[in-house]
Amino acid sequence: MLRYLPFLLILALTIYAFVDCLNTPEPEVKHLPKVVWVIIILLFSIVGPVVWLFAGKERVAPGGGRARRTQWVAPDDNPEFLKSLRDEQDKDKDKKDRDQD
Repeated sequence: MLRYLPFLLILALTIYAFVDCLNTPEPEVKHLPKVVWVIIILLFSIVGPVVWLFAGKERVAPGGGRARRTQWVAPDDNPEFLKSLRDEQDKDKDKKDRDQD
Protein backbone atom coordinates (compact mmCIF):
# COMPACT_ATOMS: atom_id res chain seq x y z
CA MET A 1 0.00 0.00 0.00
CA LEU A 2 2.79 2.42 0.85
CA ARG A 3 4.38 1.97 -2.55
CA TYR A 4 1.33 3.62 -4.17
CA LEU A 5 1.56 6.73 -2.02
CA PRO A 6 4.05 8.66 -4.24
CA PHE A 7 1.91 7.95 -7.30
CA LEU A 8 -1.23 9.14 -5.50
CA LEU A 9 0.50 12.30 -4.26
CA ILE A 10 1.71 13.15 -7.76
CA LEU A 11 -1.76 12.46 -9.17
CA ALA A 12 -3.39 14.66 -6.49
CA LEU A 13 -0.90 17.47 -7.14
CA THR A 14 -1.52 17.27 -10.88
CA ILE A 15 -5.29 17.31 -10.47
CA TYR A 16 -5.13 20.22 -8.03
CA ALA A 17 -2.88 22.28 -10.34
CA PHE A 18 -5.03 21.43 -13.37
CA VAL A 19 -8.27 22.52 -11.68
CA ASP A 20 -6.58 25.61 -10.22
CA CYS A 21 -5.33 26.58 -13.66
CA LEU A 22 -8.75 26.12 -15.23
CA ASN A 23 -10.43 28.21 -12.52
CA THR A 24 -7.91 31.05 -12.68
CA PRO A 25 -9.13 34.06 -14.70
CA GLU A 26 -7.01 34.78 -17.78
CA PRO A 27 -5.73 38.19 -16.53
CA GLU A 28 -4.21 36.51 -13.45
CA VAL A 29 -2.21 33.95 -15.45
CA LYS A 30 1.46 34.93 -15.70
CA HIS A 31 4.16 34.32 -18.30
CA LEU A 32 2.26 31.99 -20.68
CA PRO A 33 -1.28 31.64 -22.03
CA LYS A 34 -3.60 29.48 -19.97
CA VAL A 35 -3.78 26.75 -22.64
CA VAL A 36 0.01 26.35 -22.57
CA TRP A 37 -0.07 26.05 -18.77
CA VAL A 38 -2.68 23.30 -19.00
CA ILE A 39 -0.51 21.39 -21.48
CA ILE A 40 2.58 21.80 -19.28
CA ILE A 41 0.68 20.60 -16.20
CA LEU A 42 -0.61 17.52 -17.99
CA LEU A 43 2.59 16.60 -19.85
CA PHE A 44 5.14 17.08 -17.09
CA SER A 45 3.65 15.23 -14.14
CA ILE A 46 5.80 16.57 -11.28
CA VAL A 47 7.51 19.64 -12.68
CA GLY A 48 4.47 21.10 -14.46
CA PRO A 49 2.18 21.40 -11.43
CA VAL A 50 4.98 22.67 -9.19
CA VAL A 51 5.99 25.35 -11.69
CA TRP A 52 2.32 26.37 -12.08
CA LEU A 53 1.88 26.71 -8.33
CA PHE A 54 5.00 28.85 -7.90
CA ALA A 55 5.19 30.87 -11.12
CA GLY A 56 2.04 30.55 -13.18
CA LYS A 57 -0.44 32.58 -11.22
CA GLU A 58 -0.49 35.96 -9.55
CA ARG A 59 -0.59 35.35 -5.83
CA VAL A 60 -1.90 37.86 -3.32
CA ALA A 61 -0.51 37.86 0.19
CA PRO A 62 -3.19 37.43 2.85
CA GLY A 63 -4.25 40.76 4.29
CA GLY A 64 -2.39 42.78 1.70
CA GLY A 65 -2.23 43.57 -1.95
CA ARG A 66 -5.14 43.75 -4.31
CA ALA A 67 -8.50 42.71 -2.88
CA ARG A 68 -10.48 40.28 -5.01
CA ARG A 69 -13.80 41.10 -3.43
CA THR A 70 -15.03 44.34 -2.05
CA GLN A 71 -15.18 44.24 1.68
CA TRP A 72 -18.42 44.57 3.51
CA VAL A 73 -18.96 47.99 5.04
CA ALA A 74 -21.41 48.72 7.82
CA PRO A 75 -24.34 50.85 6.57
CA ASP A 76 -23.47 53.77 8.83
CA ASP A 77 -19.95 53.85 7.34
CA ASN A 78 -20.98 53.39 3.72
CA PRO A 79 -21.11 56.76 1.93
CA GLU A 80 -23.30 55.41 -0.89
CA PHE A 81 -25.89 54.14 1.56
CA LEU A 82 -25.88 57.41 3.50
CA LYS A 83 -26.30 59.36 0.26
CA SER A 84 -29.25 57.19 -0.74
CA LEU A 85 -30.86 57.88 2.65
CA ARG A 86 -30.34 61.62 2.22
CA ASP A 87 -31.82 61.49 -1.29
CA GLU A 88 -34.81 59.56 0.00
CA GLN A 89 -35.32 62.07 2.83
CA ASP A 90 -35.11 64.95 0.34
CA LYS A 91 -37.72 63.31 -1.88
CA ASP A 92 -40.03 62.75 1.09
CA LYS A 93 -39.53 66.34 2.22
CA ASP A 94 -40.27 67.68 -1.29
CA LYS A 95 -43.38 65.50 -1.47
CA LYS A 96 -44.63 66.80 1.89
CA ASP A 97 -43.94 70.39 0.83
CA ARG A 98 -45.96 69.90 -2.37
CA ASP A 99 -48.81 68.29 -0.45
CA GLN A 100 -48.96 71.23 1.98
CA ASP A 101 -49.15 73.80 -0.83
